[in-house]
Amino acid sequence: MQQTTATAAPDVEPVRAAFRFDEERLAQWLHANVDSRAGPLQVRQFKGGQSNPTYRVDTGSASYVLRRKPPGDLLKGAHAIDREYRVLAALHAAGFPVPRVHGLCIDRGVVGTEFYVMDCIEGRVFWNPRLPELAAPERSAYFDAMNETIARLHTLDPAAVGLADYGRAGGYFARQIARWSKQYLDDALAGRDPCMDKLVDWLPQHVPEGDETAISHGDFRCDNMIFHPSEPRVLAVLDWELSTLGHPLADFSYHAMMYRLPQSIMTGLQGEDLQALGLPTEDAYVAAYCARTGRAGIPNYAFYIAFNMFRLAAILHGIKGRLLRGTASSGRAAEMAANVEPLAQLAWQQAQLAMSEAH
Repeated sequence: MQQTTATAAPDVEPVRAAFRFDEERLAQWLHANVDSRAGPLQVRQFKGGQSNPTYRVDTGSASYVLRRKPPGDLLKGAHAIDREYRVLAALHAAGFPVPRVHGLCIDRGVVGTEFYVMDCIEGRVFWNPRLPELAAPERSAYFDAMNETIARLHTLDPAAVGLADYGRAGGYFARQIARWSKQYLDDALAGRDPCMDKLVDWLPQHVPEGDETAISHGDFRCDNMIFHPSEPRVLAVLDWELSTLGHPLADFSYHAMMYRLPQSIMTGLQGEDLQALGLPTEDAYVAAYCARTGRAGIPNYAFYIAFNMFRLAAILHGIKGRLLRGTASSGRAAEMAANVEPLAQLAWQQAQLAMSEAH
């Protein structure tokens, strides 16, 4: 997902052939469960959404977003639409910026797979963290808005918002490393990578001491947010498929990983003149998050980055597998899958950095 324009809504296109469904059945469901005024539908597919196909649905009376499981054979535990629905409902009730959800449908007879419907939030989506659509003096305020939003997420009490059992407390890194290692190793069709193999062995042996638990988004990036049409304010955080109860530093370092990725991977900021761009440095961005969450700093930061690069490489490895099986939901899946090897190499470099910093 590397477009360089900010749009009034994330880019949409006609529904791709593999992801079409009976729109009349959907109209009947919407009329009965969400919007009794719903008329003839206009359905278009968002260009993003690497895993769960996502659609804009205009009913004549309102606009909604439909997010569904993809068709075809799916990996066990993936595409948990019901979990996304639950976390969105809980966070919206707590006042956190997410779309309001309207209904969850587990009847596969409507569109072919389970789905949910939520508000369509009008605003701006920035696909590139350089924020080229903005003047340089404006950009730091948008970075600060992202920083404040993820810090606010991590300071929510899961129990207080009804998410005490949304994941397991403690042991997050061990579980995640095991999960993504297994998904990587089990997807034989997508192949193996030597750096990934080394990380599968190295990561479990170098998890930092200490443990924390917070609501974790799992994919917190500028292109998973809708900003106010004219202000540096986050209106909605999207794409909660990977959310869970997790370690807040894993979630934050995934977000801050943009500083250590090249432009060819998730339009990273590595090597950029941040001052000329009007963007905060990595150190300043980390310090702002620490100030908001009451931390003196983030020891073992390179480990967290290595872990997240490995995790992202495993996710892209999964996209590669879906591409080869013909079930990839994004038209840009091939481009994403091609990043597995370079990202795994970067992850191993961060692991080596973590080892050197430990001595």
